[in-house]
Amino acid sequence: MARSPLPSALDAVLERFTFMVLDGALATELERIGFELNDALWSARLLREAPETITRVHRAWFEAGADCAITASYQASLEGFRRHGVSEQQALRLIRRSVALARRARDDFRRAHADDCRPRPLVAASVGPYGAALADGSEYRGDYTDDERTLQAFHRPRLAALMSERPDLLAIETLPSLGEARALSRLLPEFPGARAWVSFTTRDARHISDGTPIRDCAALLAECPQVVAIGVNCTAPHHVGELIGEIRAVSDRPVIVYPNAGEHYDPHQGGWQPQATPPAGTSPFGELARQWQAAGAAIIGGCCRTTPEDIRAIAAQRRRLR
Repeated sequence: MARSPLPSALDAVLERFTFMVLDGALATELERIGFELNDALWSARLLREAPETITRVHRAWFEAGADCAITASYQASLEGFRRHGVSEQQALRLIRRSVALARRARDDFRRAHADDCRPRPLVAASVGPYGAALADGSEYRGDYTDDERTLQAFHRPRLAALMSERPDLLAIETLPSLGEARALSRLLPEFPGARAWVSFTTRDARHISDGTPIRDCAALLAECPQVVAIGVNCTAPHHVGELIGEIRAVSDRPVIVYPNAGEHYDPHQGGWQPQATPPAGTSPFGELARQWQAAGAAIIGGCCRTTPEDIRAIAAQRRRLR
């Protein structure tokens, strides 16, 4: 049976604004300014090597119009860092640092824009799936373990490290399987202060990556009061409108959508297949945000390969809707 969500930092934003604007692709921006991230740690490697750059990119997303920064902890795990020769204690420090860097960017932005009528920006600590640590693209397939104890043992120390820095939210994102969503929803009560959104990767407009209907996922998560929003990310934009309807059919939680730019990820080659790009200075995400908000989305942003131009277009659309 669905249970009402607990109060969260989302409430103050969604009470005042038509929707909340998320940031875009952190790793895409890091690559654009010259970092090579094609390894198993992805952007998490820069938590150790270039933390100030991560802060600078978070700040750029706020400047583009984002109300919420998602931390660079998506690929950060004890196992992943261990394979790169990082001790457990140092790995935990780096995971905690991801929240501190985003918070610093948020606080610097607020000081510079004290009179801005935008919402108080939030920090969401990214919790990527078990498949992300495997670094084989399986977060887009979900073909790994559904053993609840294994999944919870993987996620527990990272959740503890992230929550110790008191993020506004947990961004449990890019989940490809119902089993992992269930394991995490049963783990959240160990962290009573946690409020999380949960978002899935999908194979089409009705099913997540492992083939489970998105309705089943939303219905399951609506039973967890610490889950305060449900949605999809790193999904093809043309699926999003129908996915919003599927989620809303079984849940009254705010719907969160932050799809990729429309490219297809090839896990075998380890890269994104190119697509036609819009003319410079334009973005389809403004019109898409209008459509998604009309369909019922309450939180809208971008995932892989999206740019500050896309987030500016989404933020401009919200200003028009107000």
